[in-house]
Amino acid sequence: MKNLLFGALLLSFMSACNSDSISNQEEASQDPGIPSGMLTSKRSCPSDAMREEALKNDPELRARFNANELQSEKFSQDLRMGKVLADGTVEIPVVFNVIYNTAAQNISDARIAEQIAVLNADYGATNSDVSNTPAAFQSSTAGDVKIRFKLVATNRKQSTKTGWKSNLNEMKKTSTGGINPTDNTKNMNIWVVNSILDQNGQSGTLGYAYYPESAGLWYDGLVIGYQFIGKTGASAPFNLGRTVTHEVGHYLNLPHLWGSSDAGCQTDYSNDTPTSPGPNYGTPSYPLNRVCGGVSRSQMFMNYMDYVDDKAMFMFSANQKTRMQAVVSASGPRAGLR
Repeated sequence: MKNLLFGALLLSFMSACNSDSISNQEEASQDPGIPSGMLTSKRSCPSDAMREEALKNDPELRARFNANELQSEKFSQDLRMGKVLADGTVEIPVVFNVIYNTAAQNISDARIAEQIAVLNADYGATNSDVSNTPAAFQSSTAGDVKIRFKLVATNRKQSTKTGWKSNLNEMKKTSTGGINPTDNTKNMNIWVVNSILDQNGQSGTLGYAYYPESAGLWYDGLVIGYQFIGKTGASAPFNLGRTVTHEVGHYLNLPHLWGSSDAGCQTDYSNDTPTSPGPNYGTPSYPLNRVCGGVSRSQMFMNYMDYVDDKAMFMFSANQKTRMQAVVSASGPRAGLR
């Protein structure tokens, strides 16, 4: 098992994921630290579209993005030739930064441990529900991604704030009431907050993460609502820890299945995930066929990078595994000393 130190690159964009309908709304609304309008009906992530817009307007950023994609392709070719990852698993050290208003939002060490266990099961393909993968997709499953997660520290802070704007990242600075990251050139920092607000002050977001281009910058890491950490006491239908699994996927360079905008039918750079016209929600039944470019395709909605409920997502694809391994390889944008 190797320890991963993340190398510092430059600028990227966040992946903000909004919530699906939450079954225990009555319980959540009783918490005075949660704004009354925070619960929404669907999960959605605007950040891939935000990232694509920025890439159009910033040639330097587009060059960095292209370099990352070239590196991923080279890694894929080397992997097929047996040149890399001949042995092994990479271990990512994780720091939780818990910022709470009420006692109920100060999640327990046990829930944090549950979340780490979920990550290790999902990325190691030891989750029991991976056996539900339809036969048509079994040859495309990633199996063990060979990335593990180890909790190295938990920081806690009480705050009077009842919401944190995602575009400001105030939760990541002590000077703005948050907690400074613990050396995010070496650790994956996860900030847990009471409510994540969009730039218009609207609540309901589950979480967001930054892509590999931001490795080592002060804002790099994940932000997750406290309701969606671990399993015990988490809010259904996002109560199996898969919000963090999804956001770590973005952190390791996985877009949504439909590409960089909600217009859909774009590439996610993994050719073993069927082209998708857009997100799927809730708990779909297989097969689910949708049309892109006049062609009807069976959807891989059970993939962690879709928008379905936690209990409906349970696998990565083999090409997604390769993309993530490229990130943590010796030449990857989050790699460093190990």
